[in-house]
Amino acid sequence: MPDRKPVDLLPDPRLSGIDGLVGFHIRLASAAVYQHFTETFSDLGLTQKQVAILWLIEDQPGIAQADIGRRLRMDRASVMAIVNRMQDRGFLKRGASAHDRRRQTLSLTDAGAVELRKARASIAAHEAWLKARFTAEETASLMALLRRIYV
Repeated sequence: MPDRKPVDLLPDPRLSGIDGLVGFHIRLASAAVYQHFTETFSDLGLTQKQVAILWLIEDQPGIAQADIGRRLRMDRASVMAIVNRMQDRGFLKRGASAHDRRRQTLSLTDAGAVELRKARASIAAHEAWLKARFTAEETASLMALLRRIYV
């Protein structure tokens, strides 16, 4: 964990009153994490949402598009657009549910599984970069606190 100077924990006077806004700091942290993710994944040509969708499909073969949207808190149109792009790239395929023909299920192709394996190595590097800023206990606390916002 990097050494922290006491000044790192003090309010930033250059930010005036917005420095006291929790949402502002969440946005800055999100932007920093997204920028690092983008740099880490630039050679793979995958977005965070695409990786998350591939990961869910691998872990839950036959998952429906609607279930992915609910789990990732994405609207149907966004999920469909990403699924279409991933299908066009040959990373996944659609199928009909055995239980409900109105539902489209998703599964990874061999190419999608290969791409996800590559992505997992980048995810490990990205997570190591992020977790290096915290102790294990701080990481666990941070994740629990963030879950309170969206659960």
